[in-house]
Amino acid sequence: MTPPTSTAHHSGATALGTVPHSPHRLGNALRALKVYAEAALEVVVLGEYAEQAGVRHR
Repeated sequence: MTPPTSTAHHSGATALGTVPHSPHRLGNALRALKVYAEAALEVVVLGEYAEQAGVRHR
């Protein structure tokens, strides 16, 4: 079975577009805060869980 071939140019979301694109500074900052908050929460939760589970730290 051969894959269908197409000669039409498809436009859409692409990382290599030729249109200049401004950075999303606010979105990037909010994403960084979200990642930091999630990591801090996991450390707190897993740290408490580790103590309850008997994991010993050096």
